[in-house]
Amino acid sequence: MYTMRDPVRRATQLFGDREAVVFGDVRRSYAEFGSRVLKVAGLLSEITEPGDRVALWALNSDRYLELFIGIPSAGRAIVPHNTRWAEPELAYATADAGARVLISDRDPGGLGELVERVIRLDTGEYDALVAGAPEMEPDISPDTLAGLFYTGGTTGTSKGVMLTHANLMANAVHTQLSQPLAADDRYLTIAPMFHAAGVYCALVLPWVGAANVILPGFEPAASLDVIEREAITCAIAVPTMLAAMCETQAASPRDVSTLRWLSHGASPVALEVLRRADALFGCELIHLYGATELSPLATIFRHEEQHIDSERAKSCGPPPPGVDLRIVRTDGSELPAGEPGEVAVRGPNVMAGYWNKPAETAAALLDGGWYRTGDVGYVDADGYLFLVDRAKDMIVSGGENVYCTEVEDALYTHPGVLEATVFGIPDAQWGEAVHAVVVPRDGAEVDEAGLIAHCRGVIAGYKTPKSIAFQVEPLPKSGPGKVLKRVLREPYWEGHDRAIN
Repeated sequence: MYTMRDPVRRATQLFGDREAVVFGDVRRSYAEFGSRVLKVAGLLSEITEPGDRVALWALNSDRYLELFIGIPSAGRAIVPHNTRWAEPELAYATADAGARVLISDRDPGGLGELVERVIRLDTGEYDALVAGAPEMEPDISPDTLAGLFYTGGTTGTSKGVMLTHANLMANAVHTQLSQPLAADDRYLTIAPMFHAAGVYCALVLPWVGAANVILPGFEPAASLDVIEREAITCAIAVPTMLAAMCETQAASPRDVSTLRWLSHGASPVALEVLRRADALFGCELIHLYGATELSPLATIFRHEEQHIDSERAKSCGPPPPGVDLRIVRTDGSELPAGEPGEVAVRGPNVMAGYWNKPAETAAALLDGGWYRTGDVGYVDADGYLFLVDRAKDMIVSGGENVYCTEVEDALYTHPGVLEATVFGIPDAQWGEAVHAVVVPRDGAEVDEAGLIAHCRGVIAGYKTPKSIAFQVEPLPKSGPGKVLKRVLREPYWEGHDRAIN
């Protein structure tokens, strides 16, 4: 099996003069990009040991790409930090990973005290260090840990998903087999690169010699301008981005005729958004489904635009070659086609486990290497997956995973909250919005704005409730005492048959 260094080595040898990365005024060939990846290894060899973890806290850039590939290629493990995390979440992931180095494009504040060395991207320090570093190519194997990718946990703390070189390269193979990229493609990266969606094609592009055009963040007009100016052929946009691009393109059209395909995933998408995207962009639409634990893809539904008015529009497609998918009962046994159950996935893309969490790893991985996604769905006779419910403790809002228990824990830290439960409700902009139902303590003065502000000080802004309902009576519960979220959630989802994608 391959390592993450193999695509760059091939690109350097075969496509050295071809454009590798574009970021603003920066344009680098594959010869230049490959050299910088090797220099990252040279730099890290001076300040870390093989297997050490290196945290990266930054917006998208050309340097983010070379670090995403260069840190694992150096035999170290990258720990990408979500730029939307609150300080306690950043501190937890940094400490839990045992990161020795933090590379950041901003003042790290107290986070810098948790590591031995901080390297700044925004002061010229990183570029100077890379320029003076030797090119090195340490020995690594496909089983070497490539990174710890932190994802929210249902117990209130994040879990470090251990992905090896083999895991990430398997995803590259599966992606290329199902939606092939070509040497003349120009791929636009607008999703955040700390997120699996932002880098799902990052290893395919050098393999075939295609260009990666990177924006620091998403803004619909800027994205459309770059599509026109750089003759972009393909891109991924989470549904909220796709909807915003449709609005802007309808109001102020750009020449997007070079687009070959647009992929989307990570959260629910309205059929109307797909219809508009089909009409406005006139390219292939591709629906992706997966999880961080799957490196990240489990299904790829090509030419979704051809099925918008059919029942199959509610599907997220079949698994790509190399990935097995089945629907299982609670005991792990397989269910027949058409019967809903938990989605389980097997393949070389399945994570090695959760960092220092053997119990959680054992719960997630069935015998035979099957990963239990926690999502409920069914497959039809043709092997297409249809999802019918999210994992009970997860909301997907604007492409970001929000675990209900994390939000509930934040609410419970307010002295006026007696009971609280959190779930997702339909939202035209974000797909799902975080909604809370709270029972205040007797005599407590608690209001919606105050509780939302309280949560924002504890967790990331995108995780805070967008709305809160208050009630005097206790939350409805089952016999064993579990809150019956479905009873509270059902009125909000009436008439919505695309509750999940």
